Amino acid sequence: MRDAVARFVHDGDTVVIEGFTHLICFAAGHEIIRQGRRNLTLARLTPDLIYDQMIAAGCARKLTFSWAGNPGVGSLHAFRRAVEGKGAAPLEIEEYSHFGMVARFSAGAARLPFWPLRNYMGTDLPRVNPRIRTVTCPYTGEQLATVPALNPEVTIVHAQRADAEGNTQIWGLLGVQKEAAFASQRVIVVVEELVDQSVIRSDPNRTVIPGMIVHGVVVEPWGAHPSYVQGYYDRDNDFYLAWEPISRDPDKLARYLDEFIYAVPDRAAYVRKQPGLAARLRAGERFSSGVNYGF
Repeated sequence: MRDAVARFVHDGDTVVIEGFTHLICFAAGHEIIRQGRRNLTLARLTPDLIYDQMIAAGCARKLTFSWAGNPGVGSLHAFRRAVEGKGAAPLEIEEYSHFGMVARFSAGAARLPFWPLRNYMGTDLPRVNPRIRTVTCPYTGEQLATVPALNPEVTIVHAQRADAEGNTQIWGLLGVQKEAAFASQRVIVVVEELVDQSVIRSDPNRTVIPGMIVHGVVVEPWGAHPSYVQGYYDRDNDFYLAWEPISRDPDKLARYLDEFIYAVPDRAAYVRKQPGLAARLRAGERFSSGVNYGF
C-alpha cells in the first residue's frame, strides 16, 4: 500500500475511494493521510467516515459527492466544520444526486463529455451547482439536465480477490466501482487475497474490473474495516457508533488519527491494535450454488 500510494497518488489529484457501504478501502485512505497528501479533490457518491478522517487530516481541498454522513448514525462533523468554516482549512463542495454522480462516472468511463438525465426536475441543486446544465434532445425537443464527465486521476477499489495481473472479482453489494475505474487515469485495486489466474478464469462473470485498466494490486487483508467485505468480515457497527463522539470533538479526532493512523506503519499493525477484531467480525460460511460454464 505504501508503494502504491507513493507512486500513483499525488498532491492536487482527484481521488475516488469507492464502495457503497460495502468494500470501502479505509486502508488506502489511512496511507494517503500518513503520506501527507494535500489539495486533493475527494469524489464519491457517499463519503462517510474515511473522507471525514481525510478532511480532518488536511488532505482535502474539495469534496464532490451526492450524500455525506455517518450511515445510520448522523453527521460527519469534521466535514461539517470544514464546510462551515470552523475547521483548520475551508472545504469546497460540489453536490449532485446519487444518479448524477453515477452519470458523471458513466460519462467519464465512456469518454463522453456529459451525460443527460431527468432527475433534477423540481430540485434546487442546479441553482447551487452551475455545472448541472440543460440540453435540448435532438429527437424529442425535450429539455434534459446534464452533468459533466468525471475523469479522476486515481480510483481505489477494494475487492474480495484478484490475480497478479489485476483481474478483480467482487460479489455482494455493488456501487459504481466499475464505472469509476474505467473513468480514471490510474486504478489501484486492494484485495483480501491474491489468487491464481485459474480461479479468476473459472468464474469470469464475477470479474468487475479487468487487469488491462489496473495499475497496481495491493493485498491488504482487513483493508476495508470498519466497512465490510462479503464473505470475509462483517461491518463494524460499533465503530460507526463510536465515530459520532470522536468526530464531534476535534481533540478526540486528532488523538484517533495519532493513535490509529500516524502511529502505525501499516494495516497489519492497525489490526493488531484491536485484539479480538477478527473473532468478532469474521464472516461465517454461506456458499452460493455453482454454475456450469461448459459448452
